[in-house]
Amino acid sequence: MFTPITGRVPRLSTGAQVRRITAILAIAAGGVLAWAAAVPAASAAVIPVPGAGAGYGPAPAAQPSPVRVITAGGMPGWQITLIALAAALAAATAAVLLDRTRQGRRFPSTR
Repeated sequence: MFTPITGRVPRLSTGAQVRRITAILAIAAGGVLAWAAAVPAASAAVIPVPGAGAGYGPAPAAQPSPVRVITAGGMPGWQITLIALAAALAAATAAVLLDRTRQGRRFPSTR
């Protein structure tokens, strides 16, 4: 419908390219963050333990033994990976944007 007469494909300006790349990265980051928020909620299930006399429960006459709960602090590996990936993408985006703005401000050489 809007085909150029010259047969050349119109190019996007540098600002439009930067906006498009930024929008794509923002959508990808939003998707990753939504996935990271949904994973812990999806895996948080309560599994009921069968009572005494079941096939694999405690014996009916057994006394309950003291239970020792050991909790460990720290951050899961997938969260560390996610943070490192986001930092790498942010650094790469900043480097590309700074390089393009620097290239745009250079004056053409006279040689």
